[in-house]
Amino acid sequence: MTALQDLRFEQFPFRTFDKLRYSDTDRQGHVNNAVFSTFLETGRVEFLYDAVRPLLAVQAAFVIANLNLQFVSEIRWPGQVDIGTAVLRVGTSSLGLYQGLFQDGRRVASAETVIVQMDEQTRKSCPLSQEARDFLSRHLITAD
Repeated sequence: MTALQDLRFEQFPFRTFDKLRYSDTDRQGHVNNAVFSTFLETGRVEFLYDAVRPLLAVQAAFVIANLNLQFVSEIRWPGQVDIGTAVLRVGTSSLGLYQGLFQDGRRVASAETVIVQMDEQTRKSCPLSQEARDFLSRHLITAD
């Protein structure tokens, strides 16, 4: 296995993309850094939320406890950004994700995110189901 920052898009267990919009650009002519988080969200949502196989407990929500984003290179419009997502860790009520953003095959950013399943009534963490833990474990990736 290679180091996480050396992963190619094709090596991520879950892959998707987002189309770049002209409105994503800023005065410098590249995609604004705030939009990188939106791309990461696209990858997380497509990975975590599926009506056919819901991961969330009833009356629960996923919330971000920590997001660490590393910018590597600018993204230029037009085109698309490819989004790779992998699970780093599965805990009792939380999970860790590693994501990579790519344009034209080159890494432009990476991020580590800690997500907690929260009970919407108590606003406290609640355990992931065994089905959710099994699904997440199938998408685990490790680094050297």
